[in-house]
Amino acid sequence: MNILIVEDEVDLGEILQDYLISENFTATLVSDGEEALQKILTEKWDLVLLDLMLPKRDGLSICQEVRKTSQVPIIMTTAKVEEIDRLIGLELGADDYICKPFSPREVVARVKAVLRRSNKNEEAGDEGLRLDKERQYACVGDQCVELTSIEFRILETLLLNKQRVISRDLLLKNAYTDHRVVSDRTMDSHITKLRKKLQPICNEDIIHSVYGVGYRLQIS
Repeated sequence: MNILIVEDEVDLGEILQDYLISENFTATLVSDGEEALQKILTEKWDLVLLDLMLPKRDGLSICQEVRKTSQVPIIMTTAKVEEIDRLIGLELGADDYICKPFSPREVVARVKAVLRRSNKNEEAGDEGLRLDKERQYACVGDQCVELTSIEFRILETLLLNKQRVISRDLLLKNAYTDHRVVSDRTMDSHITKLRKKLQPICNEDIIHSVYGVGYRLQIS
């Protein structure tokens, strides 16, 4: 397993590198955001340990850029403990976060846990739910339902961030590309209609509400 460590505290990064190598991972260390982004986008990684505060480019913008084209597992590390930083990090597509100071053993345990989840998702595959962008259909096997443009963009955002909690604000931002102001109640209405359309072809409710935060797509 190939792990990229992005950490500007070189001493800390080297300690994490040593611990991961001792657990039979291959671990590469970089210390600035621009180099990290290039490596993530041009090389194959099984997981990225990404610090929030970096020179040249911060971890959140890196995560956001990577998620446009890749679903590589990302664990964010940060000395910022404010809840908003945690939520923004996860909202942009991070799989987990660890607050400093931390134990290197804890980091290794988190890496293993995220990789297990990621491997399980890959084994399950996407032969289940898939999207037909040209026709704006959601399909499972040979069964398809037609979606509105708003419903399609909501489902696309959830599917790209499968198993992650996505806030109403982010769903609204991605769904309404004209940036109009709409209420949380409007999003709840779209989700209700989307659930009704998906239930017959999925045979289960795959969009789960997370109280006070948003929604998560969970496919068994």
